[in-house]
Amino acid sequence: MRGFQKLVHRKDKKPDSVENMSESDLEQPTVSTESVPQTSSFPDGLDVFHDCPDATLDVCFVHGLTGNRETTWTAKGSSIPWPKTLLPACLDTARILTYGYDAYIVRKNVASVNRLLDHATNLLNDLVIDRASCNASSRPLILVAHSLGGLICKKAVLLSRNNPEPHLEAIFDSVVGIIFLGTPHRGSWIADWATIPASALGLMKSTNKSLLRILETSDQFLESIQVDFWSMVRGLREGGRRRFEVTCFFEQLPLPLVGTVVSKDSATIEGYNSFSIYANHRDMTKFTSAEDTGFRRLRGELVRWEGQTRLARNSHHPVLGPG
Repeated sequence: MRGFQKLVHRKDKKPDSVENMSESDLEQPTVSTESVPQTSSFPDGLDVFHDCPDATLDVCFVHGLTGNRETTWTAKGSSIPWPKTLLPACLDTARILTYGYDAYIVRKNVASVNRLLDHATNLLNDLVIDRASCNASSRPLILVAHSLGGLICKKAVLLSRNNPEPHLEAIFDSVVGIIFLGTPHRGSWIADWATIPASALGLMKSTNKSLLRILETSDQFLESIQVDFWSMVRGLREGGRRRFEVTCFFEQLPLPLVGTVVSKDSATIEGYNSFSIYANHRDMTKFTSAEDTGFRRLRGELVRWEGQTRLARNSHHPVLGPG
């Protein structure tokens, strides 16, 4: 454990090893795996933050690397995720969901071997199953994703596009847009930590490094997702078929002992709206009140998109214009 405490505090200096990272999107600067959920109780799949019997919109939150479908969205000192307490008043006809998957790169016992593609496939199928159970397969859908979760959402939408199975293609037809929070569209230096083996630090842990390799700035799979996603959105925009909204948020502060996890350049997409959040990579998803500037910015985008879906519904045609 001493290796992590010897970290150099300079912003441009990388920590000794990712194996010394803790859970919940770099939630703690100390080593701890005791609170990592075990297989029997792991919070995976979809859960409902807020139900709405007459919902006209689904909003689904997807956490990031080593995150959790509840704690990623829960501010320090609070026991309830803010999408449960703050969003329903703003989106009174929205059904608010959260999605969990095993994104722990280090676990005390056994780490998941799922790749990004596997997580994206599960997200796509779980959304289809859940929405069919509510007789809402064509209901407009907004995705709000943090960190690695944004890459998973992009891949899930791409898997849905032109899918030979109509029930899977329905997700692509329903997605209004995606809000990306600190998503490394162009990779992150965080991936470099995987090059130091756990054995070198005397740690005996199971590690899933396939997720970290995706985050390397030279990873071809990551690049292909970005190129395909950009091509898809551009095609919708130029074809005038329908809107596909994209808004990116990037971290303004460095993470203590670590630095900036995802740079502005990597977290934003050229030609699309972007905001900063005055927080580090971990805390940019944790709002304490409706007065938080970050929440007000995110809420503004969601309310605007919800208004566009209402206009489209009342006009009986897709909302046209640039995506």
